Amino acid sequence: MAGKKILMMMTGSIAAYKACHMISRLVQAGHQVQVAASPSALQFVGNATLEGLSGRPVVSDLWERERAMDHIHLIREADLILVAPGTAHFINRIAGGIGDDLLTTLFLAHDFKKPFLIAPAMNTTMYLHPVTQASLKKIKDMGLRILETASGVLACGETGFGKLLDPDLILQEVLEALGTEPATTARPVTTASSLSPIKVLITSGGTKEPLDDVRVLTNSSTGRSGAELSNQLSDLGFDVTLLRAKEAVIPTSADVVQKTYVTHSDLKELLQTEIQKGSYSHVIHMAAVSDYQVDKVLLDGQETKASKVPSGRQMTIQMKPAEKILPLLKTWTTQPLKVAAFKLTSHASSEERRQAMSKLFPAADVVISNDLSEISEGKHPYLAKTSAAETPLAGLSELSAWFSNWILNKETL
Repeated sequence: MAGKKILMMMTGSIAAYKACHMISRLVQAGHQVQVAASPSALQFVGNATLEGLSGRPVVSDLWERERAMDHIHLIREADLILVAPGTAHFINRIAGGIGDDLLTTLFLAHDFKKPFLIAPAMNTTMYLHPVTQASLKKIKDMGLRILETASGVLACGETGFGKLLDPDLILQEVLEALGTEPATTARPVTTASSLSPIKVLITSGGTKEPLDDVRVLTNSSTGRSGAELSNQLSDLGFDVTLLRAKEAVIPTSADVVQKTYVTHSDLKELLQTEIQKGSYSHVIHMAAVSDYQVDKVLLDGQETKASKVPSGRQMTIQMKPAEKILPLLKTWTTQPLKVAAFKLTSHASSEERRQAMSKLFPAADVVISNDLSEISEGKHPYLAKTSAAETPLAGLSELSAWFSNWILNKETL
């Protein structure tokens, strides 16, 4: 069945970030998603993320120049409208027939000839308030589909009803309403079955090269960025496996498959095994891999293989160049494989950064650069380079949106 046009309306709830997962999965399934977001929703999820996932400009202002009739066209062109999350503020306003901003005006332009689904998300007391319940009943009686809420711990710390329904269950409702998924009373919580997630392999953290059984040579990589990127891409619906250094930051998403390594050789073996058996379409190689391995350890000029090198003596470490892993990745599979590499520089000029990035092609399809001089607490910018363009990215959220866009083979962020 050909892809459908879906109008995704987002209101200002802490659950707004979960809409990103739904947008990503719907786009992966071949549907066109147009996002209409309230200004408060954009305080939780930025324009860049939503545009990167949907491939379309976000609409949010009823009075934007040359877009005065968007509320008519957007509703008429859509095959289905989904409000997720739907706040008490939005629900009570549309029940009262108020249309003084883009989202409420979109509702008033609805002709009830196509599915209109609302997934509420709010505090338990607000959800159970007689006014909210009356509003939900009123718009349900009009013919709108009101999805159930989940129960659990809410953002306010309370436990109860009002939590946004699991995004995969919302997707299931959308697919059924579109006629692309048969109706079912048993709804699995895992994934919407018609959406096959794309498999992405990520590496993170730094390798360690042993001097003896106790001492190692390593680097300062914590793996935090790799863990966060794994969380965000997993939340966006991708099937993520993370190969992380044993002591690197652990992702919080339960859906991320994790495997650990210690040395350069460990990581190389893990990567080769995963790529050969894993059916991955994309590898994001973020790990800080040692350029050198220990060749010999000399004490007072004599080679030693002691399990613990004694202190107090003159020690000389001879290093040998380590095999470059990046050029090997595509050789380990006969299937198409896209590779993203990372290049960290230190106080480099713009031209020096570009030269360093260029050296990683053609082993990589995209290179992400960052420089130590630009990294500080709460600030971590990146520069993404493909053969066609360079894109500055303000932080991890924009990086994950950019990667989602790249993985889905779109041309613009």
